[in-house]
Amino acid sequence: MTIYKMIQSGKFTDKSVLLLDENAKKTNDRTWCFWSENQTLWDSVISKKWDSALFANEDFRRNLDLKPYQYNQIRGLDFYNFVLDEISKHSKITFLNEKVTDINELETHVFVGTEENRYTCDYLFNSIYSKNFVENQTEYPVLQQHFVGWFVKTEKDVFNPEQATFMDFSVEQKENTRFMYVLPASKTEALVEYTLFSEKLLAKEEYENEIQLYLKKLGAEQFEILEKEQGSIPMTCFPFWKRNTKRVLNIGTAGGWTKASTGYTFKNSDKKSSALVDFLQIGSSSTDMKSFHKKNRFWYYDLLLLDILHRSNELGSMIFSSLFKKGNPALIFKFLDEETNLTEDLKVIWKCPKVPFIKALFRFLF
Repeated sequence: MTIYKMIQSGKFTDKSVLLLDENAKKTNDRTWCFWSENQTLWDSVISKKWDSALFANEDFRRNLDLKPYQYNQIRGLDFYNFVLDEISKHSKITFLNEKVTDINELETHVFVGTEENRYTCDYLFNSIYSKNFVENQTEYPVLQQHFVGWFVKTEKDVFNPEQATFMDFSVEQKENTRFMYVLPASKTEALVEYTLFSEKLLAKEEYENEIQLYLKKLGAEQFEILEKEQGSIPMTCFPFWKRNTKRVLNIGTAGGWTKASTGYTFKNSDKKSSALVDFLQIGSSSTDMKSFHKKNRFWYYDLLLLDILHRSNELGSMIFSSLFKKGNPALIFKFLDEETNLTEDLKVIWKCPKVPFIKALFRFLF
């Protein structure tokens, strides 16, 4: 994403860029979704858009009119092909399918080792997430947005292709925050994901059993699994940016670009990568590198929610349900995009249950 925007800017034609990834990006290994109000740079690879979404729990169902937003889906392989095709047109940009094994920053350059070769560069943008480093600290809670998804084709018409299921908490919670997420492509085809916001991952069979139960509840007795995907996205307010140095800038999830309270990464990365390309055009010093990421009030909001879910994971359904039961969906999306003003923040926050957040605030302050 960042390299594509560097190309689009036309300001880096004199630079040699090496892109290293142990994955050749030849398979459809993930699905990204994001909401947008206007046209985006990625419109040509959006595979499906929805104007409506469903939110549900065991007590109520609400059809959310998303306008002026649309909920957009991008298949990972379509995105990779789109970006890598553009990269292939530029002789000074090289993409190598190699696994990075070590990084060593020196005074005048950065040394990067892979299983096959050794490289040096003036600046390194690192998106390799260091799981152990983050999960072994105790100052900031770390949850995972973990999921297994099946792309299925059913014999009967069971899906509404005009409506995505944003969160369906009607599944058994088992003292966690658990919900189903459905992205229908047609009346008989959809991505169905069983998703948790919690600390511990489950055995794969548990995710898949829940998907089967949910499909049966929808009336899909017979279905074919076309593809599978699974993932685990860290949800934390850990200050990744403090690890930025004179010549190494952490980006993506490794740089704290994942939205801590939801696990959404695509939209945040879209914004941050644009800011990074602008930043690089101005020039950078060691001070600039370390101050690229600025903490805002939304970081504190996310911290309070994560503190609650870390201590009382079973409260997730109640918190999200209180937000979506009567809240304005467009305002909620604007809030989650960190584009609201303080008055709008309060309109959203006021919908949340007060006691858990007040307790979390007091823990933070004292």
